Amino acid sequence: MGAIGPGQIILIALIVLLLFGGKKIPELMRGLGKGVKEFKDATNSEEDSKEGNKDA
Repeated sequence: MGAIGPGQIILIALIVLLLFGGKKIPELMRGLGKGVKEFKDATNSEEDSKEGNKDA
């Protein structure tokens, strides 16, 4: 199995566009971005709490 190429990415994007429509995609991306940001924040806070416990 090879890596995903530009042709496959375009095909996936077209399928997503057909399924959700042009108006719904920005909402989906906004939600995805918020989810990624929350995940990063949670990961960073977990690392900070671990570092704080090492100092004690």
